[in-house]
Amino acid sequence: MFQLLLFVVGVVGLGWLIGATNLPGAWYAGLAKPDFVPPNWAFPVAWTILYVMIAIAGWRTFRREPRGKAMLVWFPQLALNFAWSPVMFTMHQIGAALVILACLFVAIVTYISLEVSRDKLAAALFVPYAAWVAFAGVLNAAIWRMN
Repeated sequence: MFQLLLFVVGVVGLGWLIGATNLPGAWYAGLAKPDFVPPNWAFPVAWTILYVMIAIAGWRTFRREPRGKAMLVWFPQLALNFAWSPVMFTMHQIGAALVILACLFVAIVTYISLEVSRDKLAAALFVPYAAWVAFAGVLNAAIWRMN
């Protein structure tokens, strides 16, 4: 259970830290956005729930096979996830952020495909994450196009 706690605290904590240090700010507020952009409060709520699910999936995989293929995908997907906010909100690179989301989506789907036959719960925990990142990609692409 201690290892699970480390995964949850690590993933959620780093996610919150990156979010708190790479805020959207005035630059993002001034961008043209599509009508389907969720309210600002939805993002930290969604990401907190997703980070818990990502952590649980990673813990389950790590517990079973810490150096397996799925963990070799899990860690890079987390790095891609954490890279998006600084690229988008601090560097203001909308196109590069979109590339990160595309790579992240591929990593998520790869993780799911690697885990679905070994740990259905770990794979299932990544399905809402894949859906959210796909939506984020559509939103990011719309913002890029509009600006």
